[in-house]
Amino acid sequence: MSAHAPHGGVSVVICVYTENRWEDILAAVSSVRAQSLPALETLLVVDHNPALLERLGKEFKESDDVRVLANAGPRGLSAGRNTGIAVSRGGIIAFLDDDAVAERDWLRHFAAGYEDPLVMAVGGRTEPIWASGRRPAWFPEEFDWVVGCTYKGLPRGKVRVRNVLGGNASFRRSAFDAAGGFATGIGRDGDKRPLGCEETELCIRLTRARPDAVLLIDDRAVIHHRVPAGRERFAYFRTRAYAEGLSKALVAQSVGADKGLESERRYATRVLPAGVARGVRDFVLARPGGAGRAGAIVAGVLTTAGGYALGSFRARRTGATFSVVEIGDARAAEGGGPS
Repeated sequence: MSAHAPHGGVSVVICVYTENRWEDILAAVSSVRAQSLPALETLLVVDHNPALLERLGKEFKESDDVRVLANAGPRGLSAGRNTGIAVSRGGIIAFLDDDAVAERDWLRHFAAGYEDPLVMAVGGRTEPIWASGRRPAWFPEEFDWVVGCTYKGLPRGKVRVRNVLGGNASFRRSAFDAAGGFATGIGRDGDKRPLGCEETELCIRLTRARPDAVLLIDDRAVIHHRVPAGRERFAYFRTRAYAEGLSKALVAQSVGADKGLESERRYATRVLPAGVARGVRDFVLARPGGAGRAGAIVAGVLTTAGGYALGSFRARRTGATFSVVEIGDARAAEGGGPS
């Protein structure tokens, strides 16, 4: 494995929005600082929160390796990521959630993937840290995407994929030159409805712009993602599944249902039925949570499908409601607050 990051090093972008995650943010930065392959820089992009911007600016005022800047675009995760991309210096840009910590070799595994010049993106594996200390008995591993984690059914090892998952991903800088940035208006916006799929849309757009592009997941690039108590509840599970359906409808409207739902068809026809069968088997064998998991999978499918149906109807009636921006020189964003 290469001891050095290719193409000018790796910039790490961490988008933050609330002081409620202060300790998590510091832990995320510490995990980047502890990497076996050092990051070129860590960029903390603050999403329209002046108090947090000022506090982080003071915290890292003396740091050469951490820069704090304001989101230069509209509120939301996509614009925050675009701000980080625009001001970053690395040839590779990695993204880490603000409530996650990376294992020591995270960046080393990412960087190794880019030794192939056709590789445009490398994602990793995200493991949940449950607030209660253990997975809820009813919560199916097939739906770990609900809490932003790697789910049962994704291929293991180092494999080609349609899209990487945004909270644990990296891209070659030239990917954004070819395809533009993350679409705004499709993904998360603070504490509003937990939409997603912005990285799916970007990856499909990228492979259309660069048909020879290779996108990988290397499951040795591991991060651990905190799951708060509120997200261990069925109410959140249902809300997030519904929001995923709405988001998928926007993506399908933009890129076509053939690409927009390519991976989801396999997931729905093979992975989920097998999960239901395991849940029923566990129920028959009197193992804890079997019926709950089977029921949650069925409920998750129906809720996601309902969101997709409503989202598709709205998209047909009004058109897609998100936009793609080119990544320009947004270094002026650093003037928005302390750095």
